Amino acid sequence: MSILRIRTIGDPVLRTPAQEVTQFDESLETLVRDMFETMYAVGGVGLAAPQVGVGLQIFTWGIQGDEGYAINPHLELGDDPQEGGEGCLSVPGLSYETPRRERAVLTALDVHGEPVSREATGLLARCFQHETDHLRGMLYVDRLVGEQRKDAMRQLRQASFGETAARITREREEQRLGGAAHSTGDDAARDGSGAQPPRRTGAAFGAPAGIQADGLSRGSVAAPGSSFGRGGAR
Repeated sequence: MSILRIRTIGDPVLRTPAQEVTQFDESLETLVRDMFETMYAVGGVGLAAPQVGVGLQIFTWGIQGDEGYAINPHLELGDDPQEGGEGCLSVPGLSYETPRRERAVLTALDVHGEPVSREATGLLARCFQHETDHLRGMLYVDRLVGEQRKDAMRQLRQASFGETAARITREREEQRLGGAAHSTGDDAARDGSGAQPPRRTGAAFGAPAGIQADGLSRGSVAAPGSSFGRGGAR
C-alpha cells in the first residue's frame, strides 16, 4: 500500500468532474487500498479519488469505526436540513458551517462491479454529500452561504492561507515519502516465502473492521460534529 499525494485547492483536478469507473480489476483494488491508507495517514474521515489526482468516481470513508468505499456513487437526499461544520483535506486550515441534508441514500458499486447500497443520517450522510461533491468538481466552500461564504473567499485570497497550505503540503509530502521508505523496508523483510507482512488494521481494503463483503460498511452512524479534515487543521 502507498500514501498518495493530496491535491489542494487550485489544482485543476479538483474542479474537473470525475469519470465513471468502467474497468474493475486489480489496479482498482490497489487504488482503493491506497486511498484508505492515505485517508488515515493524513487524519481524514473521507477521501475522494480526485483529491489524490485520480479523476475517477470513487470515495472512501472512515468515521468512528464505520468504514467503507463507493464506486460510481449516486445519492438520493432527504428534505430535512442538517447543521454542522466541515473542513477539507484539499482546503487545509479552514472549516465552516456547511448546509447539508440530514438523510442520504447511497447506491454504488463495489470493486467487482456489484451493486451495493447504504442509508445514512447525520455525519455519515454529510460525508457522503461532501465526497460526492468532490466527484462533481465541487468543494465544500462552494456550498457556503452568506457571511460564511464571504469569509471563506476572503481567507482563500490571503497570503496566510497560501503559506498554511504550502506548509501542510510539505509536511504531508515528508510523511508520504517516509511511509514509502517504510513500505520498502517491509517488502525487504519478507521471509523468502513470498508472504506479505500483515496489513495495518483499518487501512487494508479487504479487512478493515466494519466492511462487509459487498464493500460498504455497517455499524452505527457517527454523531455530528466532526469535520472531514479533522477540524481542517491538516
